[in-house]
Amino acid sequence: METTLKGKVALVAGATRGTGRAIAAELGAAGATVYCTGRTTRERRSEMDRPETIEETAERVTRAGGEGIAVQVDHLVPEQVEALVERIDREHGRLDVLVNDVWGGDRFAAWDTPLWEHSLDDGLRLLRLAVDTHLITSHFALPLLTRNRGGLVVEVTDGTWEYNAGRYRLSCFYDLAKIAVNRLGFSQAHELRPYGCTAVSLTPGWLRSEAMLEIYGVKEESWRDALEKEPHFVISESPAFTGRAVVALAADPERERWSGQSLSSGGLAQVYGFTDLDGTRPDAWRYLVEVQEAGRPADATGYR
Repeated sequence: METTLKGKVALVAGATRGTGRAIAAELGAAGATVYCTGRTTRERRSEMDRPETIEETAERVTRAGGEGIAVQVDHLVPEQVEALVERIDREHGRLDVLVNDVWGGDRFAAWDTPLWEHSLDDGLRLLRLAVDTHLITSHFALPLLTRNRGGLVVEVTDGTWEYNAGRYRLSCFYDLAKIAVNRLGFSQAHELRPYGCTAVSLTPGWLRSEAMLEIYGVKEESWRDALEKEPHFVISESPAFTGRAVVALAADPERERWSGQSLSSGGLAQVYGFTDLDGTRPDAWRYLVEVQEAGRPADATGYR
């Protein structure tokens, strides 16, 4: 299996923090050129109002060994996405990996609130951020990606198809958003197959994102201290774990075998053999299913 992505060009849409940032950095560590997009820059924050910036992500990509390129893009604005893709085409003439990781909807979800009591404006905003952004990005990026056989599209979501299909995800709007992204991976796989390209949906497990670490008052280096408050946190994973899953897919010459499938970081680690930063191979979704089958409530909502 090819172990380097040198010469490959990737676009990580939604690379400001969390999963997207780590995917970009891991692609950089494999030698790829990575366009890192998002709304928050050093000069201006998005409605998320968090300190992480796309410039920092691009710098991590470059430090890891690739070439990081930060581009401020609101993926709900078609003209901005179109201009981004035109720039990638102009500068490199190809796109090998597209990661649709745009989210930003947590602040708009009201957990355990019935549809009729949930703010309609907030719910529709959540859906636009979760689904419309992915559709708009793929609409403009796929003509470039399909120019060469072997392209890969990764739709990042929360929960595998099997997990989401049979479980309510604590909000009608959130539930719909995450199952829709699973379906986007399946649908794009059908449309990309004649071009020799692959599309999947991919979920991290219980993610030790910047926000989650803050909730528990720990750092990545000391995350196990959070087990005193939440023993289930033992199944958590760093964002880099999902980044390594994307690299494994992108470097696999037989990646088309996965096309249309709903995948997880933990499941792919069992196949490809990569580990998390601490050398472990957590498999959160398998764990959550086993916990629920044993009659104990558990849900990973919000962990991304």
